[in-house]
Amino acid sequence: MFSDYAALIVLLPVIAFVFTLFLGKKLYSGGALLPIAAIAGSFIISLGIFLEIYPNGMVQQSLPWFAGMNLGILIDPLAVVMLMMVSFVSLLIHIYAVGYMAHDPARPRYFAETSLFTAAMLSVILSDNILQFFVSWELVGLCSFLLIGFWYHKPSAAAAAKKAFLVTRVGDVLFLAGIVLLYVNMKLLVDNGTLVVESQSFILQFKTMFEAIPLINGTQLTYIALLFFGGAVGKSGQFPLHGWLPDAMEGPTTVSALIHAATMVTAGVYLVARTFPMFVATPSTISAGVPDALLIVTYVGGFTAIFAATMGLVMNDIKRVLAYSTVSQLGYMMLALGTAGTVLGAKAVGISMFHLLSHAFFKALLFLCAGSVIHALGTNDIREMGGLFNKMKITGTTMLIAALALAGIGFPFASLGMPIMNIGTAGFFSKDAIIEGALEYGEVTHDMIPYGFAIIAALLTSIYIFRLWFMTFTGKPRSERHSHESPGVMTGPLMILAIFALLFGFSQIGFYGYLEKNFELMDVNIAVHEGEAFHPSAFLILLPVIVGVLGFLISYAIYNKRMIDMSKIVSSQNPLYKLLYNRYYEPKIGANLIGVKLTHDVVAQSGEFIDRKIIDWLIIDNIISNTLLKLGEIIRKLQTGVVQNYASITILGVALLLVLLKLKYGGT
Repeated sequence: MFSDYAALIVLLPVIAFVFTLFLGKKLYSGGALLPIAAIAGSFIISLGIFLEIYPNGMVQQSLPWFAGMNLGILIDPLAVVMLMMVSFVSLLIHIYAVGYMAHDPARPRYFAETSLFTAAMLSVILSDNILQFFVSWELVGLCSFLLIGFWYHKPSAAAAAKKAFLVTRVGDVLFLAGIVLLYVNMKLLVDNGTLVVESQSFILQFKTMFEAIPLINGTQLTYIALLFFGGAVGKSGQFPLHGWLPDAMEGPTTVSALIHAATMVTAGVYLVARTFPMFVATPSTISAGVPDALLIVTYVGGFTAIFAATMGLVMNDIKRVLAYSTVSQLGYMMLALGTAGTVLGAKAVGISMFHLLSHAFFKALLFLCAGSVIHALGTNDIREMGGLFNKMKITGTTMLIAALALAGIGFPFASLGMPIMNIGTAGFFSKDAIIEGALEYGEVTHDMIPYGFAIIAALLTSIYIFRLWFMTFTGKPRSERHSHESPGVMTGPLMILAIFALLFGFSQIGFYGYLEKNFELMDVNIAVHEGEAFHPSAFLILLPVIVGVLGFLISYAIYNKRMIDMSKIVSSQNPLYKLLYNRYYEPKIGANLIGVKLTHDVVAQSGEFIDRKIIDWLIIDNIISNTLLKLGEIIRKLQTGVVQNYASITILGVALLLVLLKLKYGGT
């Protein structure tokens, strides 16, 4: 049975990491085949386990670790779909990288680090307890630091790696604080006999955590959930800890695809989904009927979706446009957990995760297509592109499919009561469900702001992604750079991902029901809003499609037909354009206000005061330090540099040791 080999899902890429790191230079293509084979093995095992446990099974394996903790594996519906997605998308990215990184002398290090990166993300998914989850989570952060700064000789890459590491650490500290607070609460429950932990269970296992939810004080539970969400905000680039994600583009494009599609940023959404019963159980003190934690998740996610989309409109670096798109789409996933979680209960996890998976396919495709263009032209600037479709038909066609998926293009025939199923891209099915959930949330709570966030973000998304496509592939070339289609090892993964970007949406029928069972398998009941049946009007059903098509038409008119002169709009004299282009001055505010004022004026100067005024006084004037200094002077005189003296002292020391042993043990 495949479930007997579940640990190999993580161990295979780890083994590949070790061998590639030390032997990669002697192997074909920098040792790329070892990670490819290992990750393919992880995917096969994951797929095999899915076929074994579908539709009502799960896998749990556990070993004692220390102090009531354990190392364990939990593969339930939520975990198994993530395992298959991460291993499959990572596999395609690794195959693509064989061509993309072909001329890089540091290929062995690259493939070793990406293999470890994939292993760390798979370990996050497999973890059956929150402490093991956190350890794997930290390894993901370390790998992202190494890969973002892969070209460490570039100052910009080194700076981006440090920024990513430090900003995500803010979230990680919050996450760790949440774990500590949760442990303290659960330990008190165990000590006073309120919570009984069975012999085969452990205190921080997810199942035990969920059993303790009704017993934890409501205020404490809210604090724990929000601290967990703080970790997710850092990892998944939510406002205000989003700044590291666009700067992470300094790494190779294949690294960007890994971070933005399969690993790293999806970990934050997965954390909220995994601990969803805690969020939905928090008390409703801010808005009646809306759990406090879910309300925060809703507004942070919704604001992030629209905030990042505005910046995607004006970026000229092809990868930065996609980076802000990722931040925006992650906001959509959080929005789904918050809004749908309030009115639909556990189904929200399915809605959010379905968008996470469909986003993984079309976002990986977008980044790899961008990599294909960069590989051909040697530039990231879309202002220097144009007219590439004739020479890069596979890249252009697959990127158009990905753009249609991101914009959510399709038609909701069945939703309008027609005798034909809904037809559209993967993004149409997944984004439409999120927007519909936000609309139902608005109907129930009379709060339409999250729905407004979702609709406006959908319009902006369509505008910026088709702006990118038209400026890259249509019109006349805007530079004399030579272009050519990428080799088959790169275009093959593009075509496979394009198929999923087109067709994955049709799997939603069984997906939501399967994920909804996830917490039932652990005997966790999540309340579902009970009210009148939700029947939106035809206009509201069509509105997401309308804004998607409208965004396409706006971009077509401006960037393909040149019907509008953008020179007056795209100008440093335009305050709105200047604000967006400078990213709301967030980098400067962060660097000057936080970096200079906080780091230098507060931390550094405080440190200098402690060093100069306190430490120096203790060292110079303190009796102990003076005694140590004098003792050091005496010992220094013994260091004569004469070998015979050292040998004599050694012999005397050994003789003294033998005498002492003789006195202690006698003749034995």
